[in-house]
Amino acid sequence: MTAAPGMRDLAHRLLTYEAGSGKAAEPIEFATLRVYEKLRRSLDEFVGVAGFYSLASRALAQAKSEAPSLGAARVSADGALQGLGEIETQFEIDKNQAGDGGIIFIASLLGLLRIFVGDALTLSLLRNAWLGEAFDERNSAHGRSA
Repeated sequence: MTAAPGMRDLAHRLLTYEAGSGKAAEPIEFATLRVYEKLRRSLDEFVGVAGFYSLASRALAQAKSEAPSLGAARVSADGALQGLGEIETQFEIDKNQAGDGGIIFIASLLGLLRIFVGDALTLSLLRNAWLGEAFDERNSAHGRSA
């Protein structure tokens, strides 16, 4: 299952925002981890640790089929994302592919969240996590202008 284009756009905006808030020399995986951790903190309160683990594990399984750079990544029982920066040595993966993997994973996570709780609650949870900083009121969960 491929994430909807609107979810990829939203994931890209969140990763771009977080990449801009980090150090310029940081690998793209750090922005993905920051987005993931903000989502985790916001969703843990809403769905609990076990609920978030289930959602994140499913999203990662979906994303791995599309992004080989996620091969070593896993979600621990407490919901922590591990192994994101580890890349299989037999593959030559550039930064664009690693960044695409992060977008694909976050888009899958957002897409599953949208399926389970709907657009309005998904946007509310995102606004709570980012306080409206990473996206504006004109953009919906579908990536459309209102």
